[in-house]
Amino acid sequence: MLRLPQSLRNLFLRIQGLFGVLFGSFFNAVGNLFGFFAKLFGFTSSGYFLESDQAQAIKQASAKQPIETNQDNTAKIPTTNRRRPNAKIDDYYLNMARDVKKN
Repeated sequence: MLRLPQSLRNLFLRIQGLFGVLFGSFFNAVGNLFGFFAKLFGFTSSGYFLESDQAQAIKQASAKQPIETNQDNTAKIPTTNRRRPNAKIDDYYLNMARDVKKN
């Protein structure tokens, strides 16, 4: 029963790939045509839909505000951790290994 959905998925993927190959050149041609008209009418300039540079500079300057930084004046106390916090457990396993090695 699971073979049917898998076969249908594979069929649709193959059909999608076939249409992509067959109509890919057509879509490229249409895209190039629209691209030509976009260049012709000046729609490709980056500032076409934006405001003038002067208005943008004013907005950017007003948006920037000085950021206050709070320095932490508390003294940092270094904490020292023991290198081997569970020395008893480690010694237990070391002794067990030595006993196994002897036997």
